[in-house]
Amino acid sequence: MADRLVARIVSMGSYLPDRVLSNIDLEKIVETSDEWIFSRTGMRERRLAAPDEFASDMGAKAALKALENSHVSPSEVEMIIVATMSPDYISPSTANLIQAKIRADRSAAMDIQAACSGFLYGLSLAKAYVESGIYKNVLVIASEKMSAFVDYKDRSSCVLFGDGAGAALVTSKVRG
Repeated sequence: MADRLVARIVSMGSYLPDRVLSNIDLEKIVETSDEWIFSRTGMRERRLAAPDEFASDMGAKAALKALENSHVSPSEVEMIIVATMSPDYISPSTANLIQAKIRADRSAAMDIQAACSGFLYGLSLAKAYVESGIYKNVLVIASEKMSAFVDYKDRSSCVLFGDGAGAALVTSKVRG
């Protein structure tokens, strides 16, 4: 049997903004209750980014933690895939902004928009890139600043969304 490349997640990182919006806080904004929210979502709180904090800022912080945890330098990252529905801009992509912020000067970068399943799509792309041998180190990041778009008068959606980022470094292992 010939050796083949197998993708694996070697480290992860995350970032949450400091500001907390609890269910009790939401009770003051919209007709709801902690019990109603928790029984339907399992959530007691969500995080909100500062006005001057964007998806690229949060994504870069999560990415740097993932790289630090893996002892891989930004210069070794060959592809950055960012899943976001709340990009800083339409262009340049959030992935390109993160690329610059973490100084991954040699990497390709792209955004994908797939809502809740975006991180999973990003992981499947990373797996394909790694196992095909195109890239060895792929950084997959999900970063959202949904608070910029949420209508806090709409109980059906405002209780669901918050801000934050997660990152995974996908790399290859040779398996015989």
